Amino acid sequence: MQEKTLIYDGTFEGFLSCVFFVFEYKVKNATIQNEFVKQSGLFSENEKIITDFIKADRVWKGIKSKTSTRTSAKIYYAFLSEQESVENMLLNYIQYIFKHQKRVDTDFTHPSILKVTQIAKNVSREKHRMEAFVRFKLTKDNIYFANIAPDFNVLPLIAKHFKSRYADQKWVIFDIKRNYGLFYDLQTLEFVNMSFPSNFDFTKTDTNYFTDEELKFQKLWKDYFESTNIKERKNMKLHINHIPKRYWKYLSEKQPNL
Repeated sequence: MQEKTLIYDGTFEGFLSCVFFVFEYKVKNATIQNEFVKQSGLFSENEKIITDFIKADRVWKGIKSKTSTRTSAKIYYAFLSEQESVENMLLNYIQYIFKHQKRVDTDFTHPSILKVTQIAKNVSREKHRMEAFVRFKLTKDNIYFANIAPDFNVLPLIAKHFKSRYADQKWVIFDIKRNYGLFYDLQTLEFVNMSFPSNFDFTKTDTNYFTDEELKFQKLWKDYFESTNIKERKNMKLHINHIPKRYWKYLSEKQPNL
């Protein structure tokens, strides 16, 4: 049987629209691919699936009816991992849970359920790290700005945390790896696209863009961090385990010569 490749727009709703298509037309040999990273098979028939929010919602409600809240969250977290072919793994997962009358979402003998759970756990870990490691800097526009470059697309997952924690401040968290951000204006929280000067360095606090007070504050924070660090009890292996080096370039306490 010829394989059918379903091309979607990269959104979670687009992915769920593909799942609806598979069930509606009883497609036996389907592959789902993001249109921005698609790698179509030589012998597959391609079909572009238009995102349908009503159909996507029907699939999502169906998933929730067959699983626990934690399991449905795992599906979303795994989708945000952006790992290669994760859509097909999730399709297999969803087909398996709909095939059975009783709940099988904790049947870890099934390879897709085990793998999705493992991926979701990694995404969850990255989410919590971003919530802990984000460092805001005050711009001359009186907006607090932070940049991140997480391994996974966790920006949608940290939105609620920062809206609650910094409800009285205007702020932007920008994902430089995926080139989009979150903007909170004291009223609404929305995803935004932004452009930066070609010479803009995300690891620096350039006084052309950030306030002088911000630079002073960062120096105070760095001094405090160093003063509380007991060299005799330093355990670099443990420290790196809690704060991996890939995050250091965005942490003010790790910057030299502030």
